Amino acid sequence: MNDQLIDVELESMAYGGSSLGHSGEQVVFVPYTIPGEKVQARVTGQKGRALFAEGVTLLESSTDRVFPRCPHFGPNKCGNCQWQHIDYPAQLLLKQDVLADQLERIGGFADADIRPIIPSPVVWGYNHYMTLFATGEGKLGFASSSTPPTLFPIAECHILHPDLVELKNSLDLEQMTGLQIITLQIDSLGDRMALLRMDNDEAPELHSDMPMSMNLLNENDEPINLMGDLYATIQAGGRAFRVTAGSFFRPNVSQLDHLIAEVLQGLALTGRESVLDLFAGVGMFSAFMAPQARLVTMIDADPYAINDAEVNLPEEHIEIIEGLV
Repeated sequence: MNDQLIDVELESMAYGGSSLGHSGEQVVFVPYTIPGEKVQARVTGQKGRALFAEGVTLLESSTDRVFPRCPHFGPNKCGNCQWQHIDYPAQLLLKQDVLADQLERIGGFADADIRPIIPSPVVWGYNHYMTLFATGEGKLGFASSSTPPTLFPIAECHILHPDLVELKNSLDLEQMTGLQIITLQIDSLGDRMALLRMDNDEAPELHSDMPMSMNLLNENDEPINLMGDLYATIQAGGRAFRVTAGSFFRPNVSQLDHLIAEVLQGLALTGRESVLDLFAGVGMFSAFMAPQARLVTMIDADPYAINDAEVNLPEEHIEIIEGLV
């Protein structure tokens, strides 16, 4: 059935960014489309009763369709973004629909009370860290949107913080043999960092025209400082948090205050509760729950995040545990 052309009316958005429609009794997933649109699509694969297709001709367009900002966005290009063709307010409504569908079909929660998504105050350039893969020619890119995925080199990225785009473009990687992955990061103080993973644990030579820190993540996932600082500083809720190179932190820093406020509002702590903070990272949520609870126990498997938490959380009535959840 591959390469067959079919007309599809898209009905809803599926998890992962493809719209869903039907061809006869079969479900059809078509990426880079919007519910309400009608497309002519070419079948590219089948799994059970589900067909996977790529749009060939847009027969009826949605009023929510916009021109993507990034030239790398689209079929068989960069696979890092799936929503740039949809107006941002419409994206939020569609993501609410996806969440409701997931809760009902997978979780069994019918008619879940889902509050409106809080928009990000920064829609473009919001990512404060991003991991890119290196080609043998010293170029950086992401997994492509093609099947099977390949490495797609990028010249620009519109969701990456502008200072990190500038940092990426300043790096001379052509002479760096053995580079597999590089994570670029900028913290709340504006300090830039590159975290490298090599095919061996030898420290590389990395040249940049911009001030930056550089760290190496070895085969045991241990960060090794090569230049500058081993730690970044992320500010949230009026507090500063130390984050070791390689430790997880949410990349959209502009939404952290909203996340903290929503957690505290949802818990409505009275000072009598014992709270478990699982996958707690460097302790951001624990820091704000602790003053409102009897005891907060935070758990994370990353020893470096736990070390950061011990620095970030000097308060009493916080128990910090390193271990699997």
